[in-house]
Amino acid sequence: MASKRVRLISDEAAFTAAINNSSVPVVVDLFAVWCSPCKAIAPVIEQIATELADSVDVYKVDVDEVPSIAQNLGVRSIPTLVFYRNGKVVEKLVGSRSRSEYIAAIERARTAAV
Repeated sequence: MASKRVRLISDEAAFTAAINNSSVPVVVDLFAVWCSPCKAIAPVIEQIATELADSVDVYKVDVDEVPSIAQNLGVRSIPTLVFYRNGKVVEKLVGSRSRSEYIAAIERARTAAV
């Protein structure tokens, strides 16, 4: 489910580094391989990651493989996308959303005063 533009986070150390060491907004897609809505949005997330490659970092976290990340973020439903700027949560979107909603959330993260 990961690609060159959408990277899979496999542990908490990688997660912490990903959200704290980026000069651009970070999107973390919390998913599970058995989740149909997660599968449905995957191509959209991939497309956004490719189109906005210079202005956003996109990661995926399999909640079954690294449940502690989902627990620490209070994730109760998937897919959940969490948008970060400078290591701080700017916004969370729960459930399948439109491409334009994801792009708007990235823009809000880009301009957030954190």
